[in-house]
Amino acid sequence: MKQNSFVYLRGLKHAAFTVFCVENGQKFYYDPQFNVRVPYSSGQQVKRSIIEQLNEVLNVQPSPTEFYFDVDKKGALKEGEVLSSCDPHYVDQLLGGWMRTPKGGKEKAVKRRSPLSISAMTPLHPLLASVPKENISFDRSDKPNVHKVVVRDANGNVLTDEQISSFLDGSDRSLYRKWISDNTRATGLFVYDVAIDLRRLFCVPTNQLEPEITADMVEKLKADGWTVVKNVFGECLLMPKAKREQIIPAIADALIDWHITSNQARTFSLMETLAIAVSDNANTLAAAIRAKLISDDDSNPKAKPIVDENAGAKTFVTLPCANYVVTETESRDALAQAKQELVDRMLAFDYENQL
Repeated sequence: MKQNSFVYLRGLKHAAFTVFCVENGQKFYYDPQFNVRVPYSSGQQVKRSIIEQLNEVLNVQPSPTEFYFDVDKKGALKEGEVLSSCDPHYVDQLLGGWMRTPKGGKEKAVKRRSPLSISAMTPLHPLLASVPKENISFDRSDKPNVHKVVVRDANGNVLTDEQISSFLDGSDRSLYRKWISDNTRATGLFVYDVAIDLRRLFCVPTNQLEPEITADMVEKLKADGWTVVKNVFGECLLMPKAKREQIIPAIADALIDWHITSNQARTFSLMETLAIAVSDNANTLAAAIRAKLISDDDSNPKAKPIVDENAGAKTFVTLPCANYVVTETESRDALAQAKQELVDRMLAFDYENQL
């Protein structure tokens, strides 16, 4: 019997007046059908957050990265390559993929495509998310005796207190308060999608014509108990079973419990998970967690979120989901059940006998 080679996951999250994926404020794009601005988080940021959560659950350090710089003939420092370790002993490398292309061509390039395909986090529907703006201030006017104001003239000379007072004469401007206008925020319902390629999840091809790892790394992995197997990609090295069984629950945790932790996230929001759908058929995910246009009035179009437990996917609904969707089967242990579903599917795959 042919095995299902992929596991698909869709997650529904709620974000409240927060900022993620920054570019002059919250990143957004225009939806051409509904002519609205909608916020999003890039797939790269979602992937980084998932990998960071994976390392956190396993309590391991991330793989080392080499940053190269070159000094040109004028003595200026210029950016060079950024090289991964390309070592599948590190879980973030095994699951995140890598590419190492050293300068000069003296070392063979190696690259591995991640077995996790991760989407951007986008609105469930363009009408169910928005990018509101607000004006904020950096205000220290309540304690002018504590804070210091420096005013410079056109030549960079610092003005005296008397000169500053004269300059401000007739003005009500405060020098202890800075206005920051048009700060964009993200709010609404968002989805992210993940495809797990089980064939490649714990396998690394040994082919040296288009290598994922070096010949030296092949020998290191064999010495550490990785076994030779064959799949549709040819001869591969497979991670030992005991190690796989240790990592699989951590993968399930990371795919569901990830949170944005980079310096591109600010203005805290719980970003609570409302529902998870898991399937071996990607089409059923789109049906299980979706939106429905209930009014196409050009002046006031409306949509509503839908979580459908009879659409073909295993669907897990959390208690907070009832705030936004009419549900009847929400449960307090929905996320634990979703994690177990992922674990069961990853454990059930026969990694040793794929052909």
